[in-house]
Amino acid sequence: MLIVQRSLTQYRVPFFEALCIALAARGVRLRLVVGDPTPAERARGDEGVLSWAEHVACRYAMGGRLCWQDLRPCLGGVDYVVVAQENKLLFNWRLLLRPPADLRVALWGHGRNFQAGGLEDGRTRGLSERFKCWLSRRADWWFAYTELSARSVRGFGYPAQRITTLNNAVDSAALRCKVAHCRAGDLAALRRRLGLGSGRVGLFLGSLYREKRLDLLLDAAQLVRASMPDFQLIIAGGGPEEQAVRQRAAGLDWVRPVGPIAGARKIEWLAIAEVLLVPGAVGLGLVESFAAGVPIVVCEGGGHGPELAYLESGVNGLLVPSTTQAYASAVLSLLQDPRLAQRLREGCLAAADIYTLEAMVTRFCDGVDAWRAAPRLQDSGPGG
Repeated sequence: MLIVQRSLTQYRVPFFEALCIALAARGVRLRLVVGDPTPAERARGDEGVLSWAEHVACRYAMGGRLCWQDLRPCLGGVDYVVVAQENKLLFNWRLLLRPPADLRVALWGHGRNFQAGGLEDGRTRGLSERFKCWLSRRADWWFAYTELSARSVRGFGYPAQRITTLNNAVDSAALRCKVAHCRAGDLAALRRRLGLGSGRVGLFLGSLYREKRLDLLLDAAQLVRASMPDFQLIIAGGGPEEQAVRQRAAGLDWVRPVGPIAGARKIEWLAIAEVLLVPGAVGLGLVESFAAGVPIVVCEGGGHGPELAYLESGVNGLLVPSTTQAYASAVLSLLQDPRLAQRLREGCLAAADIYTLEAMVTRFCDGVDAWRAAPRLQDSGPGG
């Protein structure tokens, strides 16, 4: 079996390592082909490395909106190939429209563009999504990120029995253990070392770009601060909006942009934080919220990843109307109501037991077994 990744990120490395072992135990040899990130993606510094992965270069055009990754030399002797559902991947068009007779092609993806935006206008996005749906129906099997993704795939007419829902996850077990260990230590000393007083701490964790709704975050934080004078906001992350965030925070001594964090620094801030404030574009950050036991407050509306399916408002986080006042009120209710905060923390940790890397690997392997046992889509008759 061959899996193709246009670019390999660090968080995917543990998944592919575990998947390779798990598939081998079921008699399936995994080959992984990886390409190259766009310049903008490379600037994030989150490229992953696997010594056994095969490299096939990516060539980009139209500012990264089209990608050619020539997989022909890799397809010899391959019976099953899994590729990402991205319109920009031109070789996918060839695979899905004219697959070799001895090759079965599966798609792995979101189902639809949950974070539509960027350079496309509304009409272009509509055409792009219609093309994506049409092309995606030609896959022999589907590996959907979450149930929200699977619902989208079923919605464009793909047979439900040929969809495997993966419940996309990261290797969060170590994060959970390290945060718990840090909390068991001297938190007062840690707060002093981090330059924090005794006030309540909200944490933004993620990349700083427009879809994260950073203006709403800062406006709502000011309302929280007006009602809770000891409230402090930590903004951890980098990106194109970092300078704008720092300019707004310059006159607010209770707002601290700390730049990108990882490793021990991330553990420390998660151990201190009482709430994660990420109003826009939430994805796998939900899994980190669960693992750390820090409830997240998210705004309703578009822009989120399919992992939004994991959020049960009032159980393991809060999903609130997309207004500054509603967002601030939700954060205040969490910080001022110990019973609500405890219920959400317990809900986070319960969800962390569900959305694990190990469970995702098992679901992927089960999907591969079902795919191999099924007839080809075009041979399966009405309904797939």
